[in-house]
Amino acid sequence: MTALPPTSSTPAAALALGPNVPSDRQKLAAAAKEFEAIFVRQMLASARAASLGDDGVFGQMDQTFVQMRDERFAEIASQTGALGLAAQIERHLAGLLPPDPAPAKDG
Repeated sequence: MTALPPTSSTPAAALALGPNVPSDRQKLAAAAKEFEAIFVRQMLASARAASLGDDGVFGQMDQTFVQMRDERFAEIASQTGALGLAAQIERHLAGLLPPDPAPAKDG
């Protein structure tokens, strides 16, 4: 008899009935990305506040849209790792996390 192929590409571990609780490392990675996004937003806001003159294109935009664009840019930059700040924060703080518990062996 021929074995049937799996009906889903989802691994069996992902189909577990228990709650999907992120690990400390996953929480740290998410927090580092959020921090990077906040940092980039603040940096862009400070750069705009220090602007010495009207730069034509951005000077005529409504401030709300400029802020929305900066927020989106900061979000994309942190999610893609374009600046690398989140990765550096995560790498530095990962050493402070307790070691992951060893998975239970069936047997």
